[in-house]
Amino acid sequence: MSTFSIVGLGKLGASMAAAIASRGFKVVGVDVNAHAVDAVNAGRAPAQETDLGDLIAANRERLRATTSHREAILESDVTFVIVPTPTDESGGFSLQYAAWAFGEIGDALARKHNYHLVVLTSTVLPGSTRYGLLPILEQRSGKQCGVDFGVCYSPEFIALGSVIRDFLHPDFTLVGEFDDRSGRTLADAYAAILPKPPPCQRMSLENAELTKIAVNTFVTTKVAYANMLADLCERIPGGDVDVVSEALGLDARIGRRYLTGALGYGGPCFPRDNVALGYLARVLGTRAELAETTDRMNRSLAGTVLERLNLSIVHGTTVAVLGLAYKPFSHVIEESQGIALAKALSRHGARVVAHDPLASSLASHELKDHGLVLDSLHDCLRQASVVVITTPAGRSRWSTAGGCSRRS
Repeated sequence: MSTFSIVGLGKLGASMAAAIASRGFKVVGVDVNAHAVDAVNAGRAPAQETDLGDLIAANRERLRATTSHREAILESDVTFVIVPTPTDESGGFSLQYAAWAFGEIGDALARKHNYHLVVLTSTVLPGSTRYGLLPILEQRSGKQCGVDFGVCYSPEFIALGSVIRDFLHPDFTLVGEFDDRSGRTLADAYAAILPKPPPCQRMSLENAELTKIAVNTFVTTKVAYANMLADLCERIPGGDVDVVSEALGLDARIGRRYLTGALGYGGPCFPRDNVALGYLARVLGTRAELAETTDRMNRSLAGTVLERLNLSIVHGTTVAVLGLAYKPFSHVIEESQGIALAKALSRHGARVVAHDPLASSLASHELKDHGLVLDSLHDCLRQASVVVITTPAGRSRWSTAGGCSRRS
């Protein structure tokens, strides 16, 4: 039975480590952050994610963590690398953290005698694994890829708040392989880990890297299309975007998922992938106009909502914004539509009060002078003349809420 190591114990990495351990495998987590390592070894979650703490605590005998890459590599057969690849000034993805991790892994491989598979999971641009990272492994290890070790690119298609469930029950697994042995090893690993192995799509490293970005940008295109329909429906007497979307979703060529008029998408993945696809197209001498338009439409939604509310808001009107995280059941505020709307309202002259049961602390720091984040929902409602709900009504995090919103 294989032993796995996970480099990077953030939300995805820690969740993958716990999920794999829950399937009966030994897992060694690696992180430069000693606090994350100590948390895992104490049976606690190093990051906030649904059910993560319980799963780590329940599998302590199979899951441990260390700050030593060498230790983790020498004790495992397959390594998943899940480190940040932040957007750089050009719109692409920086390989700074991945390159450092691959250097450490290469040093460890130099001291290993049996075959080892290294799997990059972080989002990168096509060509990054083969030309940016694989050479680091060969140089630092003194060994040859395809002979002494294998390399794959295999991203996960997960959503924050449901990472563990999404990892264990994916629609498909994506395996970008350096060679047949690398791909076969990873495909076999997924077949053993996942409760009901889904279809496995094996392809080149570059095709897998592009597929990851393509999936996310296609999903956001559906979101933007639904928001376009929502805008049209609001201008048509009796128009109802939910009715229209429900009918559209019955067409097998379209499907219902992500086809809902709302405040748009946000978070750490979707917005930057459209930007990255546009950057990639320009580097290749072409244009990704659909991705660029999707990004532009999504960033304009806060202004569109403000336009709808304009008649209700005079200078000094108190407006409550309920929902500051980028999605329900999350504390993450990155690219949050609620934050963007609160800032737009403040710039318009409104007095903004806001509430979110999970994201209040981070949101307060982000909003600064643009709004007052209150701990109490009822205090928000009591002070406000206009209430904007920026979380889906069907999945509201509050037992009560009042007011009006363009889209709830």
